[in-house]
Amino acid sequence: MGHSAATTGLAVGVAHHLGWANLVTADDRHRVVDRRRVELIEPGLPAAPIHHEGGTHELHRSGDELDDAALGELVARVRASAEHMTEAALDALAQDLTAPVTHLCLRAWRDDLPTDMAALRRPPHESRADSVMYLEVLAAAADRRGWQVHTFDAKTVEAAAAQALGPSADLEAVLAAPRTELGPPWSKEHRMALAATIVVTAGG
Repeated sequence: MGHSAATTGLAVGVAHHLGWANLVTADDRHRVVDRRRVELIEPGLPAAPIHHEGGTHELHRSGDELDDAALGELVARVRASAEHMTEAALDALAQDLTAPVTHLCLRAWRDDLPTDMAALRRPPHESRADSVMYLEVLAAAADRRGWQVHTFDAKTVEAAAAQALGPSADLEAVLAAPRTELGPPWSKEHRMALAATIVVTAGG
């Protein structure tokens, strides 16, 4: 993972949440060719099984506290659903585009989470384990398609995009253009996702 030299093809920037994500697809001229919200989990399953069902906060639970084995089984079901829904979402995206996707950009994540459920469900791990699961599933789905996976820091990605474009470019104009061309929604996280694609396609 990381940044590559300048490339052709489409890049998809992802702003993910628990159970869903905004995808922004841009070409190598930084024009947005697709913007969509996708579901990353099927209805009826908890979007954050470890934090909500296995964490230490009783307020989040939908029922009695699960033991480690039961929580592990629930997490496995949620992950399988996320894998299914992510595959379907990326398939639909690829089918709707007129050029191939070559890159997928995701928020960076730490890969040092414990694998033991008893440890995973305790702070500080339980607050980020579910988010990491979605990122891992998205990255694996991209790998299966031959898309290069890049990671970015949400706090610095716009600065990185400005550096990639160079001092003569107007980053603000590039990031604001889709609001005029496509209309709402065009939020801060859509800008972030587009900026992540710029870092890749401009050669960051």
